[in-house]
Amino acid sequence: RDPHALAALSHPGIHASRDTIAKSLEGTWRADLLFVLQQEVTMYDAYQQRIAECDQALEQRLKDFADKEDDRTDGMASPVAPGHSQSRIKRRRKAGSHMPQFDLGRELHRISGVDLTRIDGIDVSVAQTVISEVGLDMSRWEDEHHFASWLGLCPDNRITGGKVIRRGTRRVVNRAATALRIAATTLLRSQSYLGAQFRRFRSKLGAPKAITAMAHKLAVLVYRMLRWGHEYVDKGLQYYEERHREQQIRLLKKRAAKLGLVVV
Repeated sequence: RDPHALAALSHPGIHASRDTIAKSLEGTWRADLLFVLQQEVTMYDAYQQRIAECDQALEQRLKDFADKEDDRTDGMASPVAPGHSQSRIKRRRKAGSHMPQFDLGRELHRISGVDLTRIDGIDVSVAQTVISEVGLDMSRWEDEHHFASWLGLCPDNRITGGKVIRRGTRRVVNRAATALRIAATTLLRSQSYLGAQFRRFRSKLGAPKAITAMAHKLAVLVYRMLRWGHEYVDKGLQYYEERHREQQIRLLKKRAAKLGLVVV
């Protein structure tokens, strides 16, 4: 029960120094508290064993799926915006401590034929949730708009007598939609095309509507990748800002023309 020996076992993520941790571990070792601590450690080990069993069952279930054949030719390059290099393609994130003990991302890529984690905001857990909820056969939906509507990410305004009495989306309980909304929130500080677009949505619509709008955008990208095998390439923050600036200039010129003015 040496405090310094116990402090050496602390998690690397703890910001406090080893001396501070050791000092906090000094005290009276009461028998009842030691018993409670032993119970907690035993319960933790039991949970870890159950999680490992679930990971093994998940890995075995994924192996039952056949490899997804890629219809595209190996020499075909993914489309890249002018002035942007192929190096801007997002790399797969490293799995966290809560992820399965096998390469889940590689298995999802194998059975789907595409890497959904290349979309900014979508990590392996979100990709797993979406695929487990919607499956791999996207032909059940006519297009991406039907898919987004099924997820409850499209407007569903209530209109009677030509008057809108309620604005909002359909109330749908869907884990895939929830996962996409969570993925949308992670784009707030992303230095990517989707990150810049989400911040623009948030400044104009507010956080709740912006999250739904970006979740709709992510759903469209997921549909196109799973249905048609399209690859996603991030065009970058600068590309979005330049495009937005050009749109604003065109809008100003159009307004000025209506007033008989010319923007120079």
